[in-house]
Amino acid sequence: MKIAVSADGPDLESEVGQRFGTSKYFIIFDKETLAFESIPNPGASSDSGSGVQAIILVVGKKVDTVLTGYCSPTAMGHLTKNGIKIVTGVDGNVYDAVKRYKESELKHIKETDHKSDSWTSENNRAAIAGAFKSSARQFVNILPTLAGVVLLIGLFNALMSKELLSLVFSGNAFFDTLWGACFGSIFAGNPVNSYVIGGELLKYGISLFAVTAVIVAWVTVGLVQMPAEISALGRKFAVVRNVVSFFMSIAVAGATVLVFNSIRW
Repeated sequence: MKIAVSADGPDLESEVGQRFGTSKYFIIFDKETLAFESIPNPGASSDSGSGVQAIILVVGKKVDTVLTGYCSPTAMGHLTKNGIKIVTGVDGNVYDAVKRYKESELKHIKETDHKSDSWTSENNRAAIAGAFKSSARQFVNILPTLAGVVLLIGLFNALMSKELLSLVFSGNAFFDTLWGACFGSIFAGNPVNSYVIGGELLKYGISLFAVTAVIVAWVTVGLVQMPAEISALGRKFAVVRNVVSFFMSIAVAGATVLVFNSIRW
């Protein structure tokens, strides 16, 4: 069994280093023979990463136990994962610390299994709490959209009837697409609402050409919002963009339905 002691110097009379990562030396003992070697800590003079270098050194030497004054939770987690026991709160010189440990006069403040289980449990609890908080925030954010969808379905069913819609949408692919683009250009709201309207239109037997045109125009054309667009971007740009988007919505709707039908059949 090997014991690594963090130390301020290279000999047995040196004081035990009070910080695992930044101690100047590690004195590694064979517990049975008390033969030892002193190894300078490569991270002792580093501004950052000292703990990592100390962990690599100790693990590489196949140490079973570490005696030190203080070990950070992060370093302790890595050491315990590698099967290394950590005893903290150690003081005095290196020789006396090892002797007391060998005679079982030191108490293990942090044991491998206990720390590993506790460390994992704490991280699991934090992860679960974070997941619940994230889910709650997302649910709160989509509540307005869900409320709008429910209200929109109710209004649509109350105001629209199959007879009324049949007067507008006759079943002619060209005119249904044209009327669908017109209605989509007038309506305003969250794009998600266009899917709701589209689904309700399909239930009433309206052609896929018209429904697709409604959805595309809803997203790309905005006659209701045109005054704000003119104010921000100029009249010419707003008019040209909306006209082009209107005709493109008809073309896109037609092409989309044709491609869909060809794939389906």
